[in-house]
Amino acid sequence: MIAYLERFVHGNDVESRQDEDDDCSSLCDALDLQGSIDCVATGLAGKDFGGLYSMKPLALVRPVGSDDVARVVKAVARSSNLTVAARGNGHSINGQAMVDRGLVIDMRSMEDHFQVVRINGTAYVDVSGGALWEDVLKRCVSGFGLAPRSWTDYLSLTVGGTLSNAGVSGQAFRYGPQTSNVTELEVVTGKGDILVCSETENSELFFGALGGLGQFGIITRARVLLQPAPDMVRWIRVVYTEFEEFTRDAEFLVTRQEGDSFDYVEGFVFVNSDDPSNGWPTVPIDPNQTFDPTRIPRTAGSVLYCLEVALHYRNTEHPSTVDTVVDRLLGRLGFVENFKFEVDLSYMEFLLRVKRAEEHAKANGIWDAPHPWLNLFVSKSDIADFDRTVFKNILKAGVGGPMLVYPLLRSMWDTRTSVVIPEDEIFYIVALLRFSPPYQKCPSAEKMVAQNHEVIQCCIKRGFDFKLYLPHYDSQDGWKRHFGNQWTRFVEMKADFDPLAILAPGQKIFSRNRHL
Repeated sequence: MIAYLERFVHGNDVESRQDEDDDCSSLCDALDLQGSIDCVATGLAGKDFGGLYSMKPLALVRPVGSDDVARVVKAVARSSNLTVAARGNGHSINGQAMVDRGLVIDMRSMEDHFQVVRINGTAYVDVSGGALWEDVLKRCVSGFGLAPRSWTDYLSLTVGGTLSNAGVSGQAFRYGPQTSNVTELEVVTGKGDILVCSETENSELFFGALGGLGQFGIITRARVLLQPAPDMVRWIRVVYTEFEEFTRDAEFLVTRQEGDSFDYVEGFVFVNSDDPSNGWPTVPIDPNQTFDPTRIPRTAGSVLYCLEVALHYRNTEHPSTVDTVVDRLLGRLGFVENFKFEVDLSYMEFLLRVKRAEEHAKANGIWDAPHPWLNLFVSKSDIADFDRTVFKNILKAGVGGPMLVYPLLRSMWDTRTSVVIPEDEIFYIVALLRFSPPYQKCPSAEKMVAQNHEVIQCCIKRGFDFKLYLPHYDSQDGWKRHFGNQWTRFVEMKADFDPLAILAPGQKIFSRNRHL
């Protein structure tokens, strides 16, 4: 079995490669997989959403279940230098799910595992690690009237992929990230062991795998907490000219008790101009709504701020009741008068709102362009300085896409997981969601990456308490700084669960070990 793998790695002559189809078939037979191996059509596995990196994998494995994943991992572990990467929907930015001349496991091919269970009166759904969150949403809501509590903005992501990072959206202030809403995992470790883990069983692996960047195992199943799904959502955007007022109101909302605030709180920065990608046109929710710049106070600066909120409600609630609640909540806020945009839509339509943007971007050729995105967590104590030095200075012309900024609560995050966050109780996620369409006059992807580095260096130079989210570093020293006092534990867990460092090499945290 290993001979087949080694032949691909060491064979460079034409003759050794002309029978790759036969070799892949033989390898599949040798591994006794229920799934398949493709050594030819591997192009998709060598690219990701970021579009900044490309690698040539040895083969693309399409497993049927966790047994297939375990067999592949064990085979790679017995080789001298191969590595393996689990690929979800390919939405990474910096090649995190890629592997150079190794094996890529297509988690989307995993069998359709979906089961709603009730334990002590609480509902959960057991889903495959390769399931898309949008499919989990549709099946839970339409079949059971239930839904997970915490989401990401974009739902065409796999369950295992987001749980290996954190999973953050506008509900995280109340329920924490997705990693705080899972009670059980099935994980294939770097040794090829299939382990069920939870807070009470194999707990070190459970908390390590959550936010563990795929370093300790491949998540093949997850048990996700559910709650009753609302029918409808009132989606609202309001505008601010001053960052201090914007953050004051956002922090007020995320620190209120449930029932005394909105159910979703996010925000973003936009340029005070008519720029279609960065300015006023990005604020209205409905195509029939317009942004009237004559209403902007003359004291406004180069950038403005939008607070985005949503209220859940039932079909049985009278519209006037919803209006009363919304008016009461908005009445406490200090946004600019006459800058309120709102629509009512179904709960599912709201959660799939980015899907519509994706379809539009694909139709215009933007989706396949490079996406040099940068995501950070910045402490409340530093966010005002970040606004002055980054939003109002480095990024005052925009980034060609959304610049998200909204508060989260540290107390809603389980710090036993591998995710690292700032020390303040309130910290902000900053997401610079850049697009680089080839046909528009905008900076090249290289210049965007350089600007990202400028932002990071600014944070370092000014001593901000910040962490990269969906992190990427080119050296282990960078990773040591990222994890700080958690680095020693991270290394120890790597030695325990993936001693040969064969998993997720695209993260560039550890180098492959030849022997134990």
